[in-house]
Amino acid sequence: MKKVLLTGAAGFIGSKAVEKLTAQGVEVIGIDNLNDYYDVNLKRHRLSQIQNAKFQFHEIDIEDKVKLAELFEQHKFDVVFNLAARAGVRYSMENPDIYMSTNAVGSLNLLECMRKHQVKKFVLASTSSLYAGQAMPFKEELPVNTPISPYAASKKAAEVMAYTYHYLYGIDVSIVRYFTVYGPAGRPDMSPFIFADKILKGEELPVFGDGTQSRDFTFVDDIAEGTILAAKPLGYEIINLGGGNNPYTLLEMIALMEKFSGKKAKLSLQSRVKADMDVTWADISKAKKLLGWEPKVGFEEGIERLMRWHLANSQF
Repeated sequence: MKKVLLTGAAGFIGSKAVEKLTAQGVEVIGIDNLNDYYDVNLKRHRLSQIQNAKFQFHEIDIEDKVKLAELFEQHKFDVVFNLAARAGVRYSMENPDIYMSTNAVGSLNLLECMRKHQVKKFVLASTSSLYAGQAMPFKEELPVNTPISPYAASKKAAEVMAYTYHYLYGIDVSIVRYFTVYGPAGRPDMSPFIFADKILKGEELPVFGDGTQSRDFTFVDDIAEGTILAAKPLGYEIINLGGGNNPYTLLEMIALMEKFSGKKAKLSLQSRVKADMDVTWADISKAKKLLGWEPKVGFEEGIERLMRWHLANSQF
């Protein structure tokens, strides 16, 4: 890779991927629409941490066909990393239209630009939410035809369209399905950020369900590294990127946050959300085989690093 396009460059995972790519000497053209789904200042903060002459940022929406076309005219990309997305299961129930327009149609716009400009490698960020109702640990070959949220459905649509472009036009596609990503400067709508923030402020933590629901938490640095490794030629592959061990419950995560903050959490139990999955757990044997990837950051270390960031960045 010499030059790549990375969408969602101001995002939680996208900014970390930019950081790692540029450190490897790759030129990154990063785009993001900087929408206000959550605090734009946090997105700008992430961008400010990337101090590298190899990075060029443009405020562009992947739904904007004209600006995307101009970008592909100006640059010759070796790889397109599509990490731009409307994320969040619950918010997708309130605004399903924008999830489909960004996650599905936006992805199609990129594939069309790639077809026209003969860019041969596409890496698509997808989600473990697609595995709802399947046997665990989740394997990539499981049928994921019953998404239980508009978010998951929109990601499924993007995956299917990527296959179509692989079949018709020979675009090499890697789809990486992420399992509950956490770490410093994370998304404020996700439980790790919410819980850390509330504990440090001495406020009540909203827990949907009884706290025993569990997730295959994966540290953001590990996810970024796996995403970059997926840029190798593979044909068409779907690859899980997850912790790969037994999942941790929300209560276990909260206990670690209490340990590293020295503060006691105040739980406020709420009704379970129907679109939420009770458990996620990744089989990562395919990632090990195809990418030589496995997570390096253990859960306790990851939570400690997350809490240190929150202590140093209380403005968010």
